[in-house]
Amino acid sequence: MSFGLSTDAKPAVLHVEHESEPLALTARLAGSGMFDDYVVYERPGSWTFAGGLLGEVVLDAERVHAHWPDRAPTARAWTGRPADALRDTFADAPLPAWNAYGWIAFEFASPEPRGRLAHLVVPRTEVTVEAGRARVTGVDAAEVEQVAKLLREPAAPVVGAPSPVGIRTGGDAYRGLVADAVAEIGAGRYQKVIVSRRVDVPHPVDVVSTFVRGRRANTPARSFLLDLGGFQATGFSPEVLVSVDAAGRVMTQPLAGTRAFGAGAAADARTRRDLETDPKEIYEHAVSVRTSQDELSRVCEPGSVQVTGFMTVKERGSVQHLGSSVSGVLAPGRTSWDALDALFPGVTASGIPKPEAIEAITRLEERRGLYSGAVVTVSHDGSLDSALVLRALYNEDGRAWLRAGAGIVGASTPDREFEETCEKLSSIAPHVVPLP
Repeated sequence: MSFGLSTDAKPAVLHVEHESEPLALTARLAGSGMFDDYVVYERPGSWTFAGGLLGEVVLDAERVHAHWPDRAPTARAWTGRPADALRDTFADAPLPAWNAYGWIAFEFASPEPRGRLAHLVVPRTEVTVEAGRARVTGVDAAEVEQVAKLLREPAAPVVGAPSPVGIRTGGDAYRGLVADAVAEIGAGRYQKVIVSRRVDVPHPVDVVSTFVRGRRANTPARSFLLDLGGFQATGFSPEVLVSVDAAGRVMTQPLAGTRAFGAGAAADARTRRDLETDPKEIYEHAVSVRTSQDELSRVCEPGSVQVTGFMTVKERGSVQHLGSSVSGVLAPGRTSWDALDALFPGVTASGIPKPEAIEAITRLEERRGLYSGAVVTVSHDGSLDSALVLRALYNEDGRAWLRAGAGIVGASTPDREFEETCEKLSSIAPHVVPLP
């Protein structure tokens, strides 16, 4: 981990033509060993590889730690909103233009947070890969040329065979949690809560190969692969938590309501009809969209918030969901950090009302960490894009695990909600590749 480069260094830029699959190129960069820390982030038609550390910001429950070139590391206490602590820290970055990449934990929204809440980095080298072309930018010209050389070579990553992870463990305990949540809903404590369960992977994992295999089997809204400070994760996010462009246009994409997908055209059509007509699934989706509208209305210009594509079926790997888009325009004085704060954690991964749902999750479950948090990219120009972290694998200290949840409402049944977690885990569990 090196911060030896100066803010005075002028960026080097190279444009590269290539004939490889963007997925293969980004996986090659991740597995090249050139960078100890990196983030891969896919948006429609574009893949970004952010490698190395030019700057780093880590937020924990008490302090925000910043490390910038030409400055000594700092660790300052923070109070108030964690989003404001990040905003102020990046506003103080001694860089004329920057893009940051990283992750935010579910506990970022907890009234009594514990542990590491966010880890974002400004990369030393940034690569944008599209079909047939790539752009490499960095502060180290030699490193930029080395990356460009790697991109010019045909990429066909050698990916090991998967070892599918058993996902039907812990059913009785999970059904008990669902029953407890249904009882609390019946008592009026909240309307909806997402209850999740963890599945441990019984062997060391090749995270990069898992990313390649999983991405080829999924149709995500966003995908990601990261290794920051020794913590690794990869996932195939079904929904955009929040996206803000430089002009202040903001969008969120709540998905709620789930059925299995991928069993063949006839079976998929039957489950789709069931999804579109099930009162429980329709209710779960409608209240989630209403909550997203209310949240955006707090930070957007009056009258600008609208819903489009209401209850459109979205196919996401092994499952299909009811999806909608909610958008608006940020009000004067509001920033992308305000939009993130308003929408985090995603309503489809927490519950309604959010404060009561977060309290229930904290009480019923172990610490979630990155699960149901976000992988984020944010820029000096005010833009921000974040993927809700679901359908993911996590790897740290030699242990790997998966996690999935289901939205619990008053009409939920423990058996059906357990099956829903299995359906969601099937987006990632069959594609886990062990280390050789």
